[in-house]
Amino acid sequence: MSNWQRFKFGLMLRAVGIYKHLTLGARTAVLVDGKVLLVRHGYVAGWQLPGGGVDPGESAEEAARREVFEETGFAIDGPMTLQGLYHATIYTDRDHVAVFVARAAHESRPFVPNKEIAEIGWFAFDDLPPEMAPGAARRLSEIIEGRPPASKW
Repeated sequence: MSNWQRFKFGLMLRAVGIYKHLTLGARTAVLVDGKVLLVRHGYVAGWQLPGGGVDPGESAEEAARREVFEETGFAIDGPMTLQGLYHATIYTDRDHVAVFVARAAHESRPFVPNKEIAEIGWFAFDDLPPEMAPGAARRLSEIIEGRPPASKW
């Protein structure tokens, strides 16, 4: 992540008061036919698992499903499993991320690039993009290799 991207993201966190409050995010590894659905944001470097913050009144799983749909246009089919709950310390020591695994999804609406998500893509497990965000790469490695989740993002 460039210094400019880190600065912009830090401003956004300050604007919403995240530095003072515990936050919970939800991300989803959407795995279908040996491929994973990834997103590339316009404001941070690297390919990521789709996801975002858990809104008041919704569960982490509801947020995970909503974020996949909002960011990619794909709707999750059937149940998801919780891979792990991670402590993320990149920007603050009060951030936690729940990672879910979904094994079925369908395109509910076409993806259109926007201010948040520049691009989406389906990638084979053995041909992931070299520009993977480190946390997303570690989570996928745990899932694909069947290793237990780490505690830190």
